[in-house]
This record gives sequence, C-alpha cells and structure tokens, in this order.
Amino acid sequence: MARVVVVFTGGTISMAFDPQAGGNVPTLDGAAILARTPGLDAIADIVPIERGRTPASHFAFADLSEIWRDIAAGLADPDVAGVVVVQGTDTIEETAFAWDLASDAPKPVVVTGAMRASHEPDFDGPANLRDAVAVAASPDAGGIGVAVTLAGTIEPADDVTKMHTTALDAFRSPNHGRLGRVADGVVVVERVRGPRRHVPIDRPSERIHLVMAGIATDGALLEAAVAAGADGIVVAATGSGNTSPGLLAAAERAMARQIPVVLASRCPSGPVGTAYGFPGGGATWVRAGAMPAGSLCAIKARVALAYGVGAGLSRDGLASLLADPLP
Repeated sequence: MARVVVVFTGGTISMAFDPQAGGNVPTLDGAAILARTPGLDAIADIVPIERGRTPASHFAFADLSEIWRDIAAGLADPDVAGVVVVQGTDTIEETAFAWDLASDAPKPVVVTGAMRASHEPDFDGPANLRDAVAVAASPDAGGIGVAVTLAGTIEPADDVTKMHTTALDAFRSPNHGRLGRVADGVVVVERVRGPRRHVPIDRPSERIHLVMAGIATDGALLEAAVAAGADGIVVAATGSGNTSPGLLAAAERAMARQIPVVLASRCPSGPVGTAYGFPGGGATWVRAGAMPAGSLCAIKARVALAYGVGAGLSRDGLASLLADPLP
C-alpha cells in the first residue's frame, strides 16, 4: 500500500462554532480530523505531521518555507508516494503556488481543506481529505507538481483560483482548466501538466506590496509602498494591463530607484499585454520597464516576486520567472 505524508496546519477543516467567540475557531487537531475521516486506511498508509491550527489568513511567507521543509522531506523519502497539506482555503491558491515553485519532484503534492466547518451538516473536510490522499497515492498523478483538490477536482497550483467565498466547489483554473478529477475514490488525470516555474523559497522577501488599479486610482498607494521600504511592487491593473497615467508615473519613479515593478491584471484569467499605447496603457508600462506577469493573477505574481527577490534573481531572472513558461 502507498505511503502518504499528511501535514496538518489548520483552517476551516479544523474549526467548529464557538458561541463565546461568535464564530468558527480552530478546534480539531490532525488526529481528530483523521478520526472523522473513515476509509483512509483503505487508500494509503498515512504518516501524519502536526503543524498546529493556524487560520490560512495568518500565514506569512516564512511559514510557507517552514511547511515546505516537511513537504520536501516527504518527497525525498523513497517509501513515500506523495504528500498532502491540509490548510485553510483563504490563501490556498498562494501557498500551493509557492510550494509549486519549489518542487521539482515527480511525486505529487496535494493541498486540500474544507469550505464548511466541522460542526456543519455538510462538512466537506473528510471527503476532500480522502480525495487528496487518493491523488497523492495514485501512480497516475506523477508529474502534476503541486495541485489543489476540493470538491472532486484536481487543479494546477499556478492557475487555481478561489472563485467564490463560500461555495463547496469554489476552486477553478480559469486559464487552462483542471488537471483531473476524483470520482468515488478513483483518480482520473485528464491532461498533462504544462511547463512550470521554479525558484527556491527559503529566503522570501516579506516586503512585496500589491496595488490594485481602478477608477480614480492615482499613484498615492504605490508611493506609500515605496516609502514603507518595498522590495518590489505588483500592480493589479485593469483589463490586459492598463491604469491611469498617475499610477504609471509613480511606478516609473519606483523603478528609477531600482525597485522591481510587476504588471499583472486584476482579472481572474488572461494575460497582460501591450495592445494599448495610450498613457497608462499596457504598452507604456512595459516600455517603462515593468515586468509582465503573463497569465499569473496578481496575487500569484506577488508570491513569485517575493521568492524571486529573496533568491537574489536579476531583473532578467525575475522577468523570466514571471513570464508564462514556454511549452
């Protein structure tokens, strides 16, 4: 039987309602979650690792690097088929992408959690955990890198996006679609994972700021980020990479100070580009020196920039990391 390492970090899957707090709070540890997930012993031999009960919104980049050490150790063990990380869904699209940047192992890493807390009648945690373990144990899942599995789908870490705040099937991959699905415990891989980005994640920069463009967004927030000591800035532009002239002017001043600036989109899918040449259009951003994020959404571009800057990549290295990998 396959052996699967399961790293428990907390999240909604660990929570229950506390009347004194007036909401859901961390309650279940990994052992309690396993006890509520019958049938796992028929899928794999589980090696549990406890890492506390941290809400996903509380993670810092340094926490992801610590969890990565457990993942890497599991991947390096010849007796382990794959690794599962159990966490909150609020930042799962960021954490999974960070670990995907670091992983070059053929074994799968599957990140999962729950959209319902443990006291709710439609608690989805046990089903999601069983599916995630099934994917991690499957010989057909080799080469998928890091994936997110909830509600029976297998989503690639570089594309997966939380599309709804509360829906059980909140996660989708809007650019290229899912990698596969899990149906009644059977893992079906529907497509091959494409080329992936890679960078070490042991020295992240915590000072990468995200500025979102919209109507009447000038350069004030970007200038505040520079004043706060930003090591890099990601601009979530409108459409395919367009902003006001004032936001671009502030970015030009930041780039003159050798602060890397990344141009991404606030849209959930599609690449940024250079189709528009008016002041603040995507073409003017790229000519000014901003690095396009390809099809990475802005929040994932921030993760890539944090680890790229932390790894000491040159501007060309950062631009290559951010760009969509060539097939």
